[in-house]
Amino acid sequence: MSRTLQILTLCLLVTVTSCKEEYPDLEDGLYAEIVTSKDTMVAKLFYKKVPVTVANFVALAEGNHPMVSEEFKGKPFYDSLTFHRVMDKFMIQGGDHTATGSGNPGYKFTADFDPSLKHDKGGILSMANGGGINTNGSQFFITEVPYPSLDAYDAEGNLKPCDQPRVSCHSVFGELVKGIEVQDSISNVKVGARNKPLENVYITKVNIIRKGSDAKSFNAAKTFEEQLPVVEEEFAKIKEDARLKAEEEQRIREEKTAEASKALKPILDEYNSKTTTLASGLKKYVITEGTGAKVKEGDKAMISYEGYFTDGRLFDSNDQSVAEKYGMFDQRRLDANMYGPTEMPIRKDAQMIAGFKEAIASMKVGERAFFYIPSHLAYGERGRGGIKPNTDLTFILEMTGIAE
Repeated sequence: MSRTLQILTLCLLVTVTSCKEEYPDLEDGLYAEIVTSKDTMVAKLFYKKVPVTVANFVALAEGNHPMVSEEFKGKPFYDSLTFHRVMDKFMIQGGDHTATGSGNPGYKFTADFDPSLKHDKGGILSMANGGGINTNGSQFFITEVPYPSLDAYDAEGNLKPCDQPRVSCHSVFGELVKGIEVQDSISNVKVGARNKPLENVYITKVNIIRKGSDAKSFNAAKTFEEQLPVVEEEFAKIKEDARLKAEEEQRIREEKTAEASKALKPILDEYNSKTTTLASGLKKYVITEGTGAKVKEGDKAMISYEGYFTDGRLFDSNDQSVAEKYGMFDQRRLDANMYGPTEMPIRKDAQMIAGFKEAIASMKVGERAFFYIPSHLAYGERGRGGIKPNTDLTFILEMTGIAE
């Protein structure tokens, strides 16, 4: 074979090899090939829905992120890191160069969210954070099962108060399309303290795959720099709108409270004028006589209660209609089935204020009664929460039954 023919043959082989398409069954889009010591996973990245979060991940993977610390510049960030936190039936977490869960790439950023992206299945790729929308860095996790409590939006499509304590808001930015069984194999490894694998599970390399002209034109570093200020501005507006909404809701609550309190005050005063004072100082007036059995020590009474200050202001009630009337309705309380009669033990050592324990122990099923509880039988000189020290309280209680 002549040298010319050899060169032509070599060039043809190089051309054919370079044209070989990786993962030919994948549709056009942006993908992350996560090569691990267990095997390989491939995730589709939602770069059109959450461009900033995807750009952050891609720029870190390709080593051109504009905000990383000097030690990480020009280096593929995820290569040779580990999955440092693994929880079976939950998720696997990686992306921390310290493998402790406290490391970061030298910056924190505000993630973007899309309400259509949810933690609703296994294989969801999402950002780990330190609490709040602006504490994201390099750490990510992949779910094994649905975990809706991690969503940034609630069931009604409203953004949750992400900057409040114990509120989880994580940005979904991808989904496994290959290797879900790899995620499962990693989640099943044996772990020690803080859910760290006893034997390291490595992220050997993260390769970004661009299929189609649109994905190939996605410039991660440029997108991150240009779009991050837009996202920050959007969330600043959302936060300000939420503040104004909260102020308006508070104003409405105060108006409702004032109106309802003004109407109730004469009724409470009338009840108080009809009370009988017991030896302890507790005052009682029966509004509706009970027709059922009187409770005894050890019973569990079902109690509907309304707690008022002496000026008629409500401070707590498990009656939904009363809470609504005073502008104190709480949707979370309703969701937790905490409106309606509450089971309360008739015991001398029950964890309740002395006056309340004595009050319910004096009742029988079907009875509705007014009680005036002087401060020494309530929260006394210390007070509690919104109840100031040395505050007298009043209650309207109804015993609806005795639990079995």
